[in-house]
Amino acid sequence: MKNRLMKGTLATLVSLWATNALAATEVTVYTAFETDILAKYKNAFENENPDIKINWVRDSTGIMTAKLLAEKNNARAEVVWGLAGSSMALLKEEGILKPYTPKGIENLNANLNDPQSSQAWFGNDAFFNAVCFNEIVAKQLDLPKPQSWEDLTNPVYKGHIAMPNPASSGTGYMQVSAWLQNMGDDQAWNYMQKLDDNIAHYTHSGSKPCVQAGMGEVAIGISMASRGAKLKTQGAPLDVIVPAGIGWESEAVGLVKESDAAKRVVDWSVSKAANELYIEMYPVVGHKEVKATASNFPNVQEAMADMDFGKMGTDRADVLKTWSQKFDAKSEPKS
Repeated sequence: MKNRLMKGTLATLVSLWATNALAATEVTVYTAFETDILAKYKNAFENENPDIKINWVRDSTGIMTAKLLAEKNNARAEVVWGLAGSSMALLKEEGILKPYTPKGIENLNANLNDPQSSQAWFGNDAFFNAVCFNEIVAKQLDLPKPQSWEDLTNPVYKGHIAMPNPASSGTGYMQVSAWLQNMGDDQAWNYMQKLDDNIAHYTHSGSKPCVQAGMGEVAIGISMASRGAKLKTQGAPLDVIVPAGIGWESEAVGLVKESDAAKRVVDWSVSKAANELYIEMYPVVGHKEVKATASNFPNVQEAMADMDFGKMGTDRADVLKTWSQKFDAKSEPKS
């Protein structure tokens, strides 16, 4: 009788555990974070919130922004986490992001957050562009080390440069925006035309040009500074160069659907625990108390372009249409 009772109790406990596990609330989170860090963020959140499960939907910034805009009247995302500030500004303007004040907002660096009233997005980190320069390939091809954007228009670099397609990649778009905002439209488009003469191809990933430079597939990749620093630390023969007027942007979180579970994802994403994960890849993060020195990360402070994220958002469609008409022929096929 006792054995039967114990078995029955155990079976009941197992059944309750299984029911609770199956009952975990699923939250669909759209992101442009790099693929190799998604599992780490998901596991850390779910360890602290075992009743919520994150379902990532991931693509590059441009594609994810277009997807969110296309789904405006039938939103599938509940949270956007890890998308460029300029995209977040546009999503707010379109009514896709809902104003929300996450717990712990007083601990965040205000300059990475939505600058408007009724804030709807909050910076997780800041990311920067750089020029990844393969020193071994350059020596083999007798290529000089570039120091400025103008240097990259030297015909000696013809066919040796990769950069991201701005319609697919936020990394690409923020550099195009930096050129337009800091050079002026006419000078910037003329510059991009000269640069295009030396471009081997445009990628659909912001980190790929630097990866290709690190592997020697191209000599130069206009890409993510954090990726360049990481590859150099791993032994890639790269010099990570930051010409004056380097593009940068905040990567942010925002609420699409106002459920309790979605709000908890947003709250956790700005927490100190989350920022301690961001700092492993990004040297500038949203939380005031979280700081670190990243190995081989370039000094970007003096090279940062003046960036208007609101303008980046509102001008996005026109800029990408013009860019695509002029330069899309050299883009890699989409996988």
